[in-house]
Amino acid sequence: MPITEYHAKYFAHELSKRGSPTSIEKLAGTLMDARVDLNPHQVEAALFAFKSPLSNGAILADEVGLGKTIEAGLVLSQKWAEGKKRMLIVVPASLRKQWSQELAEKFFLPSQILEAKSFNAAIKAGNLNPFEANEILICSYPFAARHAEKLMLVRWDLVVLDEAHRLRNVYKTQNKTARALRTALTNVPKVLLTATPLQNSLMELYGLVSFIDEYAFGDEKSFRSQYSRMTSPEQFGELKGRLQPFCHRTLRRQVMEYVKYTNRQPITQEFRPSDDEQALYDMVSDYLQRPSLFALPNAQRKLMTLVLRKLLASSTFAIAGALDSLANKLQRQLKDNEQLVNRLEGLEADFETLEEYEDELEIEEEQQPLSADDIAAIEEEIADLAAFRELAVSISENAKGMALIDGLKAGFDKATDLGAEQKAIIFTESRRTQDYLVRLLSENGYADKLVLFNGSNTDEQSKAIYKAWIERNQGSDKITGSRTADMRAALVEHFRNTAQIMIATEAAAEGINLQFCSLLVNYDMPWNPQRIEQRIGRCHRYGQKHDVVVINFLNKANAADQRVYELLDEKFNLFSGVFGASDGVLGAIESGIDFEQRIVEIYQTCREPGQIAFQFEELRKELDEQINQAMDDTRQKLLENFDAEVHDKLKVNLQESKAYLDKYSQWLWEITRFVLAEHADFSLAEQSKNYRFELTQLPNGANPAIPLGIYEIGKDIEEAHVYRLGHPLAKQVVQQLTEVNTPAASLQFDLTNHPQQVNALQAMVGQTGILSLHKLAITGADTEEHLVFVGVTDEGEMLNADQMRRLFSLNAINLGPAEIADTSEQYEAQKQQILGDVEGRYAAYFEQEMEKLDHWADDKRNGLKFNLKDLDTQIKDLKRQIRGSKNLPEKLAFQRKAQKLEKQRDEAWREYDEQAREVEQKKDSLLDIIEQKLQMNTTEQHVFSIRWSLI
Repeated sequence: MPITEYHAKYFAHELSKRGSPTSIEKLAGTLMDARVDLNPHQVEAALFAFKSPLSNGAILADEVGLGKTIEAGLVLSQKWAEGKKRMLIVVPASLRKQWSQELAEKFFLPSQILEAKSFNAAIKAGNLNPFEANEILICSYPFAARHAEKLMLVRWDLVVLDEAHRLRNVYKTQNKTARALRTALTNVPKVLLTATPLQNSLMELYGLVSFIDEYAFGDEKSFRSQYSRMTSPEQFGELKGRLQPFCHRTLRRQVMEYVKYTNRQPITQEFRPSDDEQALYDMVSDYLQRPSLFALPNAQRKLMTLVLRKLLASSTFAIAGALDSLANKLQRQLKDNEQLVNRLEGLEADFETLEEYEDELEIEEEQQPLSADDIAAIEEEIADLAAFRELAVSISENAKGMALIDGLKAGFDKATDLGAEQKAIIFTESRRTQDYLVRLLSENGYADKLVLFNGSNTDEQSKAIYKAWIERNQGSDKITGSRTADMRAALVEHFRNTAQIMIATEAAAEGINLQFCSLLVNYDMPWNPQRIEQRIGRCHRYGQKHDVVVINFLNKANAADQRVYELLDEKFNLFSGVFGASDGVLGAIESGIDFEQRIVEIYQTCREPGQIAFQFEELRKELDEQINQAMDDTRQKLLENFDAEVHDKLKVNLQESKAYLDKYSQWLWEITRFVLAEHADFSLAEQSKNYRFELTQLPNGANPAIPLGIYEIGKDIEEAHVYRLGHPLAKQVVQQLTEVNTPAASLQFDLTNHPQQVNALQAMVGQTGILSLHKLAITGADTEEHLVFVGVTDEGEMLNADQMRRLFSLNAINLGPAEIADTSEQYEAQKQQILGDVEGRYAAYFEQEMEKLDHWADDKRNGLKFNLKDLDTQIKDLKRQIRGSKNLPEKLAFQRKAQKLEKQRDEAWREYDEQAREVEQKKDSLLDIIEQKLQMNTTEQHVFSIRWSLI
């Protein structure tokens, strides 16, 4: 016995309605569509971001590894579903691809990375403001700040700022990037993501919160005067109360019941370079330390030195290519008799992360004609570079490469002991080193077990893997149409199913999931701890079943390399333990690239082991100051909730979320079967025990781009289209049913043959009555929709909402048209109750905003009083000095100073009165805006009315 059109229409309205911001129902559709495991702390965080429609944003500050990207993805996805598509994500340059990939794979959201090339191309094509777009835009911090004026012209629906601790010093005038962004994004809804909202000073919290809402606190001076000396529990309580509307934080220990973590286990593989390798290192190192170099012009020298030192540490093959490139550019320079603008051009083919360094360091260009002395010096430099290159090319075997063979064996043995598969990912920072490792491993027993992963993957093996993958997945949602995304998916699948070793450049550290692999080799060690954490996080992540073995290489002949390793291991704790680097430690480094530059300075300025040891000790001390343990207690008191309270809330959250997902999946399945009964084969569901069907023909009016084939509702779907609420086919089904004609009819519901017991309906068996369904939309600070059932038995007994909803969980037959008595009075009573509830919520929003503005006004007044008090103190001191002075000229000088200060005090009093009035006026105007936002408008729709009977 099938469902009726009344069931289908009700389900369609449930699936398409806008939920209340206080309920998990708000996110139910988004959760159903997202290809992510349900973790209640992420749902809680996403709901927090929607908590008050009057708010300008939230700081989501969960500890590292709890999925702040997923939390933001849920918020972005929900906004997208509501038709709000003007959204921007600002991230460190190294995370742009990862964000784009995660949005596409986990939330089916389209995005575009904006950087100089695409931005300028869009402008040339006639788009005067490339920030005006109908897909989610992703850009780096420096890029967003550079184009702040254009950012300001867009009416953003949401801006997400990842690694937002970069903004915590926005109150300092020298933090130009943060200040430019704050100005550009004033009054824009924002979500800030950071595991470390508080690192060294309470002023950082002031900075982050003021970035979201300039009325959260008065100003910098008043905040300092109130909270710089936190001594009493009352002070902590007051500040915590003021922070709570803005900041949400969950700790890893609070979620370990349902998020399981494995360990990291390090192996250090030591090696000593050959005499020729050491000679090459010394020669190139001495060259890089020269005071002036034509191959490294001043504007680009810092960055080029960093890149060349990384390639030098990578392999002789990597540095040989770079030396060749530099010599060729100098030759071209002599030929053209002028300075070449960009020495870095071409290096990105080998060192793939060059673009992010350029973006962060903003290289300036320079161009000047050459003198005779310049030409002679360049010729000499070319000869040196040629000699270095000749030595590099003559070295056919690298000591580190040979150590890799032993390291892999030790790593695979360890993985086997831990019960893991023998799979390894090897990271290098150089494409040329990657080619060398392919040759080396192929000659040592791994010839048919390798797969490459880099920024272009133009090698023959990758092309063949990609072609086979496309053919295998034709007609499924796995194919995105983006060659880059599909190539990544194909190579990862080949690694999982076929290959034993993936040799990857830094491109693989961005946005791919390698939880099936538990052996990671840092063949080249980045100096950026955030980059290392990102690499290890590809394997050591939620879903990893085994401890992850991390192999690092250590050059025993290089004192600086050893010190870098000690720092990364002992200070950052990157390679061992359950969680890797802690928030506090990683958060101490605002920019990993700046940290790398600091290490390059040591390589550049120190020659003796004693100097190197001293400089690294100084760097360690600097980190100790930044990693402020004293702030831990403050962080806990201000930002963390009690374990029991959080645990209980998350447990309820998990149960509610699962219930909604089950219900939504079932409703979507039922209405799809109802609408597509003649256009699809649903027998696959019985065979697979899943919500699975084959679309054999398109229904009338369907988008012709909708593919035929197999569809399935769920998360980990293989060889089928993912059927979800946001899919064009599902959207058409829902829309068709919300508009279907449903005249008054008599329905007979069948409880007797229902497979489960429904206690709420047992007492109603044999009864009859009437029931009507209405849709009430309330538009105000936010839009929310309520489905309102009104039901009564023929004996006059009112049905409750649960009974009426459960009736529609039963099958029924339509017995034909029916006469329905008027139920408008009962509907009106329920409507008023809902409006009362919403008004109560709006009153709470209003009260919260009022409290915030009262605090703000008090802060401003206190700041003004602080100035007056300071002047009074100075005047009293001068008068005391006048009384104590025996010298007339001195007395007169003091008196003149006192009079001058008294004039300043009088002016300050006048200013105080004036500004106090301005504060009140500002407060009044803000209240007018709030009042306007809280105006409620309602629209109502009668969905259907029926006579019912229950057998």
